[in-house]
Amino acid sequence: MRVVGLMSGTSYDAIDAAAAELTLNEGVLTMSPLGMISARYDEGLRAALAGALPPSRTTLAEVCRLDTLIGQAFAALAARADRELCAGQAELIASHGQTVYHWVAEGRAYGTLQIGQSAWIAEATGRPVVSDFRPADLAAGGQGAPLVSLLDLLWLRGRPGVPVALNLGGIANVTVPSPGAPLAFDTGPANALLDAAVQDLTGGRFGYDAEGALAAAGKVHEPLLRRLLAEPYYRLPAPKTTGKELFHLPYLRAALEGFGALPAADVLATLTRLTARTVADAVRPLGATEVIASGGGTRNPVLLAALRDELGGRVPVRPSDELGLPSDAKEAYAFAVLGFLTLHGLPGNVPQCTGAAGPRVLGKITPGRGGLRLPEADGPVERLILR
Repeated sequence: MRVVGLMSGTSYDAIDAAAAELTLNEGVLTMSPLGMISARYDEGLRAALAGALPPSRTTLAEVCRLDTLIGQAFAALAARADRELCAGQAELIASHGQTVYHWVAEGRAYGTLQIGQSAWIAEATGRPVVSDFRPADLAAGGQGAPLVSLLDLLWLRGRPGVPVALNLGGIANVTVPSPGAPLAFDTGPANALLDAAVQDLTGGRFGYDAEGALAAAGKVHEPLLRRLLAEPYYRLPAPKTTGKELFHLPYLRAALEGFGALPAADVLATLTRLTARTVADAVRPLGATEVIASGGGTRNPVLLAALRDELGGRVPVRPSDELGLPSDAKEAYAFAVLGFLTLHGLPGNVPQCTGAAGPRVLGKITPGRGGLRLPEADGPVERLILR
């Protein structure tokens, strides 16, 4: 089955579409990546989205408007991915949508909202769409994240030592696929505070620190780093999740109070070290023998160097590309897999990783223009092979 996975992360700068050929036989899921394309949100839509996200105030009218416009943007990219990557033969679209709120209080997740109306995608492509993956896990007592842990678990199962999968998006998360006791959780910010700081400190001239060049020109401000590291989230037990509901520009501005006008490069150097330190602090107790990294943060050599330094140079940090899974497209591929499992009636969460009461089939299905026929399941899935 040819599946297109759609993903826009907490950095909300672009939508990624990754296509794959997926087959399931006797518990082994084989994935042949077919490629990836991306499309940036147009500036007006991105500005409207940024203006509606916490801690900003918004209205239900604006949420409705964004749900439609983001759905249309996802639909346009899905149709393009079908043409360019699948030769017009995609059979399923799996859309994560755009996260706009993740309601967490005192360590428990109570709600989550991903927008980008799936009906627009189904209409534009004619294909069935699986969307809204997180609520089923959350309703079962889970955190609703990180859902990419299933892909990590199936993909890295049997790999020697203790591999740790790391995603460096707006938020950083890790998965440890230990047999019988897998673990996954959000470690804290990856690019969320960095991007917010760059946009604020450059007056909007830059959206992110390209290749860490700005941070490389600065030095870590230790008192600011200590204040940031005092954040209670870092000491919560796993499973746990977080997002831009916590790590946003006003949070950073509050942390900077009392330090005067610090050089922008020093602020960025400190935030880069914060990400590296919190990831390393999370990884170190897990006994990691290697860290396999993906996400936009892998394009920041200064961040990766800081992470290697925090791990003492004893734990190799390598991109997932070296193992055959493109680091820029990993999450989109993960949702392609989750959509495939949903269509086959198979669970897509890992209860040990999310905290859910048990395995759950995730998401909602929007039929395409030709109706809907559900394939028979050939599960459960025990392993993922890349070809």
